[in-house]
Amino acid sequence: MATVTYQAASRIYPGSTKPAVDKLNLEIQDGEFLVLVGPSGCGKSTSLRMLAGLEDVNEGAILINDKDVSHLPPKARDIAMVFQNYALYPHMTVAENMGFALKLKKTPKAEIAEKVREAAKLLDLEDYLDRKPKALSGGQRQRVAMGRAIVRQPQVFLMDEPLSNLDAKLRVQTRSQIAALQKRLEITTVYVTHDQVEAMTMGHRVAVLKDGLLQQCDTPRALYDRPGNAFVAGFIGSPAMNLKTVPLTEGGAQLGGIVVPLTREQVAAASEGGSKNVTIGFRPEAIEVVSDGTGLPLVVDLVEELGSDAYVYGHSEIGGDDTRIVTRTDGRKVPALADTVHLQINKDDVHVFHAETGARID
Repeated sequence: MATVTYQAASRIYPGSTKPAVDKLNLEIQDGEFLVLVGPSGCGKSTSLRMLAGLEDVNEGAILINDKDVSHLPPKARDIAMVFQNYALYPHMTVAENMGFALKLKKTPKAEIAEKVREAAKLLDLEDYLDRKPKALSGGQRQRVAMGRAIVRQPQVFLMDEPLSNLDAKLRVQTRSQIAALQKRLEITTVYVTHDQVEAMTMGHRVAVLKDGLLQQCDTPRALYDRPGNAFVAGFIGSPAMNLKTVPLTEGGAQLGGIVVPLTREQVAAASEGGSKNVTIGFRPEAIEVVSDGTGLPLVVDLVEELGSDAYVYGHSEIGGDDTRIVTRTDGRKVPALADTVHLQINKDDVHVFHAETGARID
């Protein structure tokens, strides 16, 4: 059990002037499941590898239980890592793979066997202990890789996109198993994924990165309801939030033929720095399809039917541009392709951001 602290930790790769991870400040609590998420190249895997000791920390420090481990070798950090490609030894059985790290520590055979049995029971692998990895499915291999980490009883689990090689159904099933297992073991876990749905369903808290910089770290619900900037707003949520930069008026934001009302304080904050525009965001569920011909007209391009719900994707001319908008509607009352429908935006669910800085305006 451990706490993990990044103190202005940076990683600059040789030959590059721009840090891959730039002054990361992050505190991970004892027993917490923290997910690092962001687009490709944002620095999430590098942040994890810095903690593992597989990448150098060029500036700042990384602490485990208040002990600076920035320059310790990986084996001295008491961590266990689960990789994307499982990294199992093909010539060893499941039991040998799971107990290999303990064997290297010269742990007695009886103790290794006992710990392997316990981990196999946790992971439903008891019937596969004598098999080689090639005789296992992708999901079973992933559980073996996790079992190898569990038997070591480390202070911290590190997981680098462990589900990306699994098919969609198995990925959903395995992520619930990982979350339940982490809760049961209460081991501090840092998990990297590019899939924001995975991040939202698994993490106690989620840290969103972009270009090596931490954008926001909060609970999944807080990230969804109160994104700190326009990037987080557009990244968190599936389908993504509708975001559009539009002209600022005295009464609010001019969205095509309608004005989205903003408070006087929001208009003043959006005008800071001389900006004449404002970025507004609204999620698909914050829009209602109306039949009276008022509101924002939308030409339907695609209807995604999901049973009880449906997502309607379309385009609307706003400020001379064709703007893509997605809305959620009743799955039993969907419009036809190429229809023009009208949208009413719930003004209480509109998110407002500064057009230049992207910062949230409350």
